[in-house]
Amino acid sequence: MIRAFALVVLAIALVVGGCGDDDGSTVTDTETTTTTAPAETADVRVYWLRDGKVWPAARDVDDSGDIESAAVEELLAGPTEQEETELEFTTAIPEDAENAEVSIADGVATVELDTELPEEPLAQLVYTLTQFSTVETVEIQERRLTRADFEDLTPAILVESPLSFEEVTSPFTATGTANTFEANFQYELTDTDGLIVDENFVTATSGTGTRGTFEFTTDPFTVKFDGIGSLIVFEGSAQDGSRINLVEIPLRMSK
Repeated sequence: MIRAFALVVLAIALVVGGCGDDDGSTVTDTETTTTTAPAETADVRVYWLRDGKVWPAARDVDDSGDIESAAVEELLAGPTEQEETELEFTTAIPEDAENAEVSIADGVATVELDTELPEEPLAQLVYTLTQFSTVETVEIQERRLTRADFEDLTPAILVESPLSFEEVTSPFTATGTANTFEANFQYELTDTDGLIVDENFVTATSGTGTRGTFEFTTDPFTVKFDGIGSLIVFEGSAQDGSRINLVEIPLRMSK
């Protein structure tokens, strides 16, 4: 009885251990797992209109191909519902504007688009494309354009970083361009409780009719709880000191 049981156990072991081909080799089943690497993405800006002036918003696009064309596609898609309702962003890009072809050579981005664009959407397009180091000018509708061609559609203080609803930590650096009286303007930083936690004057590289660049870093700050704070930039009126050219940028802050 014991001998019979041992034979059964041996037979089971042979079956589980593997089976032989005709040539006596052993074949073992294996499971193959295929892993797909996550797509690489890049942060870009698209430019909407806010109070009739261009203003940037953040977008995350596929970084595996033509990033400039990807940014233009996001521009043609229009602002999100949150951007429209909470930030009052609008776009002048016509709804029938689609399938733009963008080619870049020697610093010139040539854009082919079936729809004719007036000045406001042209400003949005030029600002979106010239954020890239590969683009100095944009050629469209038999015109070569730069940001300087749209000074009347550019806010006096244009903050290009940080962007609305971007998460910031203490301290953070803000950058952009400005065209203010004697190149000066002010900023205030409010925490998630609406209290001012930092404020200061800023001087751009130029002003009074000539747009310059600026960069400033806030003082270290703390917040009581996670939520939305604000970076507020404005110019003091030379006549009465009132706040003019004011823009408020909501920012995500955490303890």
